[in-house]
Amino acid sequence: MGGTAVGAIVGGGLASGRSPDALSDDVSSMKRSDVASINPLALLAGIRARSVLRASPLRRTIERIVPAHRFGDLEIPLTVTATDLDSGELVLFGAGGEDAPLIDVLYASAALPVYYPSTVINGRRLGDGGIRAVLPLEVAAKTPCDLVIAIDVGPGFEERGGAAPRVPPLMRAHGDAVGILMAGATQSALEWWRRTEGLPQLLYVRPRVESGVTFEVEKIRDYESRGYVAVTEMLQNENVSGSGVDRSLSL
Repeated sequence: MGGTAVGAIVGGGLASGRSPDALSDDVSSMKRSDVASINPLALLAGIRARSVLRASPLRRTIERIVPAHRFGDLEIPLTVTATDLDSGELVLFGAGGEDAPLIDVLYASAALPVYYPSTVINGRRLGDGGIRAVLPLEVAAKTPCDLVIAIDVGPGFEERGGAAPRVPPLMRAHGDAVGILMAGATQSALEWWRRTEGLPQLLYVRPRVESGVTFEVEKIRDYESRGYVAVTEMLQNENVSGSGVDRSLSL
């Protein structure tokens, strides 16, 4: 199993042995303040602030979702991505990379710059793995398997031009720029997979997503339903044959 940001956190919960139903109930009870709490010092520091949001609420939420604290405690091998903010390198932790405290790594994987402060692990200043690989197909390519199911809930080009997100203009500008870069990286990763011989069959699932709703946790049940429908219809319509042909599904 491999994941980035919220995908890594959910993956950590499942890999710890939690059931999907228990994890869903836990996540659906969260409030926005459990993941997005304004850093009051940021209002005073202005552009000199490290981040808009505080790190501690997100870290506490990760600890609540993921009972394990070490990769070695997981029941299912998990690879988590993060980005070295100094070199730009994609850094892998867990089954496919370095070892480090699990909660620290999961926080780093979700710590999108400007929103959250970076963290230092093994001497590297790390942030959101989605900066380099919001859909971590590079991880999947290194995993011995016959079939890869890729769930893509990251930014996409099809969501551009919708209703303006309810965020300050400067934060919207940041979100727009990062979203376009991430969508382009995902598109390139999919094109690379399709033209590369010898890779496993890829089932690519793209539920219907919205722009600018990163912290709207009150919609979690709705997102869960969209994902369930997308995966169910893909499995009903896809011939899982190991042929290496993938089907893109957008709802």
